[in-house]
Amino acid sequence: MKSVLITGAYGGMGYATAKLLANNGYTVFALDKTVRESEENIVPIETDLTDFESVERAFKTVSEKTDGLYSIVHFAGIYRLDSLVEMSEERFTGIFDINVFGAYRVNKAFLPLLKKGSKIIITTSELAPLNPLPFTGIYAITKTALEKYAFSLRQELQLLGISVSVVRPGAVKTGLLSVSTKELDSFCDNTKIYSYNAEKFRKIVNSVEAKSVPPEKVAKTVMCAIVAKKPRYVYNLNRNPLLKILNILPKKWQTKIIGKILKNDKKTVGKD
Repeated sequence: MKSVLITGAYGGMGYATAKLLANNGYTVFALDKTVRESEENIVPIETDLTDFESVERAFKTVSEKTDGLYSIVHFAGIYRLDSLVEMSEERFTGIFDINVFGAYRVNKAFLPLLKKGSKIIITTSELAPLNPLPFTGIYAITKTALEKYAFSLRQELQLLGISVSVVRPGAVKTGLLSVSTKELDSFCDNTKIYSYNAEKFRKIVNSVEAKSVPPEKVAKTVMCAIVAKKPRYVYNLNRNPLLKILNILPKKWQTKIIGKILKNDKKTVGKD
């Protein structure tokens, strides 16, 4: 029986993937900060990805149960929506610690269990290859950094016969959408200098996120990458056509368009 490790295994996309793989005969080692009871073919392992010692303990647990992993699938991540000039340093660095460094810690620790033919699949975002938008910039920046990490890792691990792929999902019907809504509401309530612009931005975000796909669709995409003899580097899912069109334009035009959409018609700063 092939073994797969999943981070963020009890989030929407992670759990859907864990169930799909378990139902298809894989043993799934399910890493998350909060886990559920053990299920058939799913082994929960409570792990804090911001703590390398916690990750090493997870490695010890997994290595006692298997001598090899067929795949590592990364779903662990958090969402932030904030102003780059207003957010605290703790919020700024904290999202990097999970979204980027978490993947690094897991791949470093579990490398001894990866053999020739193994696969690493990293979930980034449809925003990763695009130019960041205002207020979602910090999230997009971490996902872009994660994708650059993934590509560099792909270049290195090909020398060991290990493939690396990224999955770029757009809006997905998971708990992350409710987190996104809370982050947006918090930003709109607390921003001191973008209150008018934030309300305009809220309407745009709500319209985009309404066009979401179920997490099971992401799970099937991951399954395709796992079983593929030669997995692609990029798997795109539910890309927003307006974002694609916007990013075809020169950066100068993009900036002007965003400014025109979000600008304060009343010519005031921080007030309605």
